[in-house]
Amino acid sequence: MSVSLQLDGTVAIITLDDAGTRNALTGETAEAFLDAVASVQANPDVAALILGGANGAFCSGAARPLLAAARENPTDPAVMAALGKVYQCFVAAGTVDVPVIACMRGAAVGAGVNLALAADVRIVSHETRLLSGFLKIGLHPGGGHFMLLDRITGPQTSVAMTLLGEEVVGQKLVDLGLAWEALPDDEVDARGLELAKRCTDPELVRMATATFRGQAASRQVPWQTALRAEQAAQMWSMGRPKP
Repeated sequence: MSVSLQLDGTVAIITLDDAGTRNALTGETAEAFLDAVASVQANPDVAALILGGANGAFCSGAARPLLAAARENPTDPAVMAALGKVYQCFVAAGTVDVPVIACMRGAAVGAGVNLALAADVRIVSHETRLLSGFLKIGLHPGGGHFMLLDRITGPQTSVAMTLLGEEVVGQKLVDLGLAWEALPDDEVDARGLELAKRCTDPELVRMATATFRGQAASRQVPWQTALRAEQAAQMWSMGRPKP
């Protein structure tokens, strides 16, 4: 399966696992991811969620065939539905009622950056790299990309990454506030699990997480508003001739 869900005590672990695409998101993968997050949300015994990627990568973004189909016909209902599911993955990961830790080894690109930034805490390897990448392939950012970056890093880093194409790697992710800790690759998962296992009282953790999310939302653009704000411009960019 391209998405797996495992339980380790009070910790749920969702892993993207598609070696051929470096864990890209398709409509089907997104649907499986959404089902996994819904299972976590519905399970009162889960107190923390870890997001990870297998195959030496975190997530390479939306799958190329999906993007190609969007370029060919950006208003096709099936294409729009698949892209909508990809976008909802970020919302689901960022609004679930438990703290979310992204354990990142390898790259996150495009929509993969969105998924990483939807988490509350990111533990990265020294080789982990984040690359916005949308403009490089002739696409306007989507999925709330600007909102996700700006709420964490502010305008300078957001512009450098999205408009100027800067790639951020390893310790610099920590320096810019994009990650909590940078470690050797083989220590990332263990450190994430160590943090997650501190959440031993699911009822209390869920109550505190809901309070945190409510307070944070009061100073941020609503997620669905951010999605809609970027959608029209992204559809326009998809309809342009590929550079």
